[in-house]
Amino acid sequence: MRSAKDFFAPLAVGAPAPVREVPARPSRAIHFFDPSNPKMAAKVPAMVGTVDVLLGNLEDAVKADKKVEAREGLVRIGQEVDFGPTQLWTRINALDSPWALDDLTTLVPTIGHKLDVVMVPKVQGAEDIHYVDRLLAQLEAKAGLDRPILVHAILETARGVANVEEICGASPRMQGLSLGPADLAADRRMKTTRVGGGHPGYLVRQDPPKGRTAPRRSRRSARRTSRTCGTTPSPGWSTRAQPTGSTPTTGPSATSPTSSPARTSSATPSCSAAWARGRCTPVRSRSPTGSSPPASRTSGTRAASSPRWVTAPAPSCSTARWRTTPPSSSAS
Repeated sequence: MRSAKDFFAPLAVGAPAPVREVPARPSRAIHFFDPSNPKMAAKVPAMVGTVDVLLGNLEDAVKADKKVEAREGLVRIGQEVDFGPTQLWTRINALDSPWALDDLTTLVPTIGHKLDVVMVPKVQGAEDIHYVDRLLAQLEAKAGLDRPILVHAILETARGVANVEEICGASPRMQGLSLGPADLAADRRMKTTRVGGGHPGYLVRQDPPKGRTAPRRSRRSARRTSRTCGTTPSPGWSTRAQPTGSTPTTGPSATSPTSSPARTSSATPSCSAAWARGRCTPVRSRSPTGSSPPASRTSGTRAASSPRWVTAPAPSCSTARWRTTPPSSSAS
């Protein structure tokens, strides 16, 4: 286990000292661009000063056969453009992909002095942050950088959300967190094919306060307070991020109301934690008329606190909607 007194020590000889407090710089407007697209790249200089962050996206916006071209395009932009007050971020490819290592070993030596934050997608646990932390320190020392590059983790799997607290405290580089709703929904086998929005048949519930179960609400009330799938962080999400100085944010779209029927699929951290540990199960939703499904289509028993909660063993079906037990204090 790493000693607490060594937490703020550089991880490589000659690397800059880690920050003790994340710089308070605005990130209200983040513009993602594909560096392999000449038309997008040509617009970058004119956007300096009009947004808080310009982010060169090397991940899912770029086809596999253009990964190298996008990386080289970002290097060229970083070298030629004076970003002034605008921050330069990049989203590298997933750590288990063939491109992530080359992304870091190419960008840091060439434009590391201009790069403020590296977004790491599909972070599963603290071990992913530890890997990026050490590698960045070695590259910074080799390049002679005088300030550390910060890390922004994107949580897009149930395991990542379950490990949110240890991810936040994994490194002093941690600038913030984002929740990727589309990939999180796919990882939990939810019915969604829409990026930036949920399935119209789902309602996302927030975690209830500690010590309280989810209140029973009317269908009309549930419709008024429904939110886009995966984009509403619960109080627990912010609570875990703030003590470490990380900024809790949501995915690529903002929360938005929906008029869909109140069919439940909880994308809260406690539900994702339960799914990662095998405590959730998919069961069929109640019909729009409010009638209960046949007994053969459900597992376990209904909890007394709410007719919408169902308890059951590990997941077994990839085509059904999700429900779980009310979040306990250990999972919230």
